[in-house]
Amino acid sequence: MDESGVANLFTNLPESAKDEVFDDLLRADGVRIERIVSQGHTSPDEGWYDQDENEWVIVLRGGGRITFDDGSEVALAAGDYLHIPAHRRHRVSWTDPAQPTVWLAVFHR
Repeated sequence: MDESGVANLFTNLPESAKDEVFDDLLRADGVRIERIVSQGHTSPDEGWYDQDENEWVIVLRGGGRITFDDGSEVALAAGDYLHIPAHRRHRVSWTDPAQPTVWLAVFHR
């Protein structure tokens, strides 16, 4: 972010990373905004995300799939968004290996 407070979500994208990259963009009372960059990454095999916060997520570039513990799955492409209520167990089951997938996640109470 520069001195004026302006930043760009697509700058400083990792060219390759062993794991997904998570960057907090904003933290304020009751809300957190995070940029996530994936390239063929998935959630760890040994568990599910089970968050205390609600999550609204949008794919800005690339694509991914979210799988829920009830077996349902949602495919997301650029521009698609999804609201995941707190404690709805889920995982990232696929992201595009050919290009970075850039997610914007808004966590709220």
